[in-house]
Amino acid sequence: MTPRLLLTIAAALTLGSAAYAQQGQPGAHFIENWDMNEDGHVSLADAEQKRGEIFIMFDQDEDGLLNSSEYDLFDETRQADMNENAGGHKKGAMRNVNNAMKREFNDVNGDGMVSQDEFVSKAADWFKMMDRTGDGIVTTEDFGRKGG
Repeated sequence: MTPRLLLTIAAALTLGSAAYAQQGQPGAHFIENWDMNEDGHVSLADAEQKRGEIFIMFDQDEDGLLNSSEYDLFDETRQADMNENAGGHKKGAMRNVNNAMKREFNDVNGDGMVSQDEFVSKAADWFKMMDRTGDGIVTTEDFGRKGG
């Protein structure tokens, strides 16, 4: 593996790398990693910024596109992170986090590759899915309660 690839994998694991900030609180791990200005919630601006950073991490050849192999690496890294930190994202609001990162969600023009513009522009659609309370921000409240 190249040093950049190793760095990318290590950085990607921070898509949600630290253990839950509040033990077991649904969404706490997500908020911790996506709250770019550390104000306690995720705004659309936070989501656009984070998606831009994630894109750059996986654009190995720096051509502004995630090709098939780059997206495969993104999927593998994301799945490992989900399994480690969020129970696989198979239910509840965490499923929306996962679904909004999938290639088919982000490949707006259907050409099999995802441009940085496509990836970042889908933040608004993703944000609408995530903001379950409709208050214009994403907090742990949008993920439900522990055990609920």
